[in-house]
Amino acid sequence: QVQLVESGGGLVQAGGSLRLSCAASGSIFSVNAMAWYRQAPGEQRGLVASITSGGFTNYADSVKGRFTISRDNAKNTVFLQMNSVKPEDTAVYYCHALVQSGRWAPQRDYWGQGTQVTVSS
Repeated sequence: QVQLVESGGGLVQAGGSLRLSCAASGSIFSVNAMAWYRQAPGEQRGLVASITSGGFTNYADSVKGRFTISRDNAKNTVFLQMNSVKPEDTAVYYCHALVQSGRWAPQRDYWGQGTQVTVSS
């Protein structure tokens, strides 16, 4: 069993900054790719940013230059530094990870419970 626990969400003014964290715990042999997704009310969940275990990153066009994804492999934790936030960034943010629970096990998808980010004007 693997759990992803997010923290750092909240209310922030437009132009401000926020940092999200997500820690994986449980039966873990290795954590491979990790990512942040977001979902606004009435909209589909979409990828915000992803990062491989080697540190290669990918960003949605809407957040390039403003958000930075990073990870601490020793702590099985991924971060999302959100700068110059806009009202359209308002959404529930979900952590995602590909995890092997054992050295002979295949990787599986795991999701966090979501954390609300609200950007006010």
